[in-house]
Amino acid sequence: MNNIKLIASDMDHTLLTEKGKLPPKFSNYIEELDKLNINFVIASGRPLYTLEKLFNQDKHRINFISDNGGAICYKGELIFKSLLDPNVYLDMIKFIEKETTGAAVLCGLDSGYILEKHKLHEEFLRTFYSKLTFIKNFDNLDIEANKLSIYFPNKDSKEYYEKVFKTLYSLHFSVTIGDSIWLDIMNKGINKGQALQILGKRLEISPDQMMAFGDTYNDIEMLQSVKHSYIVNNANNDMHKHANFITDSNDQFGVLKAIDKVIQAYNTVNKRLL
Repeated sequence: MNNIKLIASDMDHTLLTEKGKLPPKFSNYIEELDKLNINFVIASGRPLYTLEKLFNQDKHRINFISDNGGAICYKGELIFKSLLDPNVYLDMIKFIEKETTGAAVLCGLDSGYILEKHKLHEEFLRTFYSKLTFIKNFDNLDIEANKLSIYFPNKDSKEYYEKVFKTLYSLHFSVTIGDSIWLDIMNKGINKGQALQILGKRLEISPDQMMAFGDTYNDIEMLQSVKHSYIVNNANNDMHKHANFITDSNDQFGVLKAIDKVIQAYNTVNKRLL
């Protein structure tokens, strides 16, 4: 535990409680990790502007993997972005809106873009997109977008993935499921694990020195890319095979309990050196 140099955590159902709240005294943990020179990373499907707003108090101490790896921010600097081809995402949106029950959300670097007909979901969607732009249509829209998300209000994202999107898009794009309500499409090879590799090279930190926490399918590559991989106890049942360890549930603050062990290991070593 005393060789950990980077700790990454998913957000929803992992770090956040089921009420969407951060665990108590979270800022204290970030401050302590910073003192120990341990990099903390939020790895989320949410966009960067939403994450920076949520973690405004600590954003100078936190690194962000946003949009499932579509953008990486290190100490306030955007060091990586993977943009979708506008012609491609426009075709995808047409298909989603015509052939599925989902609502397409184009994840621009500046805002989320969604059709006005989905305005009934606005309150819920703003939890994930603090900047949300409603438009009449996507015709000729040409923006920097690194992800296309689909919100499934009927909670059938996994079914749509298996029946439609896996065959249609997974050969040429990264397609991942986020909980029962989200399905995300990024450029091929983009995921949280690849993003950790980019950060690791930047910081000269090896996978053996990394710890990661997750709960569902869009965390798989991240968990597989580090030595100290954890799922929370409330994770999807079929996620156990992708992690080496289990910690308590999100409502029991399992992520912080594991981080406690890292801090204690460092403090024990430091005492021996005194």
